[in-house]
Amino acid sequence: MGFFSRLFSKSEKQAPEVKERTPLNIQVGDIVTYDLVDYEVVGKITYRDGGYEWFSYQLLEGNQTKWLAAEMDDELELGVYETVKLPVSLPFPEKLEYEGQTFFKDEEGEARVTGEGRSTNINGRTSRYAEYMSEDEKTYLSLESWGSEVEASVGYEIEAYEIKILAGSK
Repeated sequence: MGFFSRLFSKSEKQAPEVKERTPLNIQVGDIVTYDLVDYEVVGKITYRDGGYEWFSYQLLEGNQTKWLAAEMDDELELGVYETVKLPVSLPFPEKLEYEGQTFFKDEEGEARVTGEGRSTNINGRTSRYAEYMSEDEKTYLSLESWGSEVEASVGYEIEAYEIKILAGSK
């Protein structure tokens, strides 16, 4: 073995294999590009209701936060949401008004959650949730109860080709 082969063979380290990212396996630390903005994934919530599972990824760019929701129903469904202030309490109403739009409850349930990254504090908890749809079926409103607090988010559906995912590690 020559000088160069010994030199380079010792310094070569086996890089860990990076698993290709899809909207259903994004990890904290990945970068998601949406609407020409690069967001870092700083939190991930996995929801389980019976045998059904879906994900919410907290995306951060500067002080702008968005949530990317991903679920596999009959086909991949993606949505981009932003947290809004909306005074709501349990039990969730059948319809809601927000910024001049009427939203009708589409589904409601209870899910066990697993949190990662900035969402670790909710790990192992249970959340009641309700999903609402606007009259024109283009805007969605999501409610989640965390104890006595109800969080509201408004969003819309996007297509998988609208986002790019760059693995941050693993």
